[in-house]
Amino acid sequence: MKQEKIRNVAIIAHVDHGKTTLVDQMFRQSGMFRDNQQVAERLMDSMDLERERGITIASKNGSYLYKDYRINIIDTPGHADFGGQVERVLRMADGVVLLVDAQEGPMPQTFFVVKKALAANLPILVVVNKIDKPAARCDWAVDQIFDLLGRLDAPDESLDFPVVYGSAKEGYMVADHTDTPVPGEGMELISEMIVNHVPPPAGDPEAPLQLQVNTIDYSPYLGRLGIGKLVNGQLNINDNVVVARRDGSVKPVRINKIFLFEGDQQVPAEHASTGDIVAVAGMDDVTVGVTFTDADDPRPLPLIEIDPPTISMHFIPNDSPFAGQDGKYVTSRHLEERLSRETLADVALRVEPLTEGVGFQVSGRGELHLSILI
Repeated sequence: MKQEKIRNVAIIAHVDHGKTTLVDQMFRQSGMFRDNQQVAERLMDSMDLERERGITIASKNGSYLYKDYRINIIDTPGHADFGGQVERVLRMADGVVLLVDAQEGPMPQTFFVVKKALAANLPILVVVNKIDKPAARCDWAVDQIFDLLGRLDAPDESLDFPVVYGSAKEGYMVADHTDTPVPGEGMELISEMIVNHVPPPAGDPEAPLQLQVNTIDYSPYLGRLGIGKLVNGQLNINDNVVVARRDGSVKPVRINKIFLFEGDQQVPAEHASTGDIVAVAGMDDVTVGVTFTDADDPRPLPLIEIDPPTISMHFIPNDSPFAGQDGKYVTSRHLEERLSRETLADVALRVEPLTEGVGFQVSGRGELHLSILI
């Protein structure tokens, strides 16, 4: 796919404003599925805990074709506790689709994610969702977004944002909220808005390779996969590259597999170029923030800065009479291994051994963050 035909966008919003449902509908109306194909609701929420709780916990990547463009979608969590995910994945995006509930308008987490998008100089596209609610206030919601951008000192071009209206649940979008909607039609308005208002990815395909890992996935066959956007250069299977690690050291690795995203699936590819969002295998201990770069001319990208944790709790031995009766792994060694593994993928989490007594101090971004971990 030519670089100028790629669009990388993140979907951002307050919790429960309909991000994942919107992505479902965009995939469906892109013609990605057969008419008779059974498709799961909230397709991108693939973790059991996400389906059980009805929330997005981890950011996900997907893509679909619109006309001759490939639109790479990054679905982000809405809860502030998973804000560390949003900060990282915005590095892969060249624009954001801001989703706002027509009745509630911008909410506290909307403020947080818009602030991060503006800090990254990303163009903001607005979708006013849930206009089928009896108490929907479309014009008011748009005015509130304008006021929010004003409070955040957004540049003038950000204040002139494009807007579409609709209901992701009913699968329709309209250019004006006074238009009569047709259920199951209109998602191409969002795709058209993305193509027209989000720039193609910058970067030079002839420059030395730079690929920063923003999220981690796991394959039972290949182990840990690093996911990120090719900022510069090109990547082929069996390339010998180096990984610039967080501590400044450099490790040589060989690229075993490259995956591109089609729908919600990872599809093997022989080659990737500047602007592509890819998952790569080849480094067993790959972590968030490392840069895959050229072996002859290594150019690591700046490390990802993450907001500090806000809450801590102690994991300490159970000294009740029933200690050790429940659970499969009950020793501190097993617990330490599991917590260490989590910190590799979740950079917003901190684990430190207690200075007094046996146990660990685990710090995260909120109660929900730690309860999901538990």
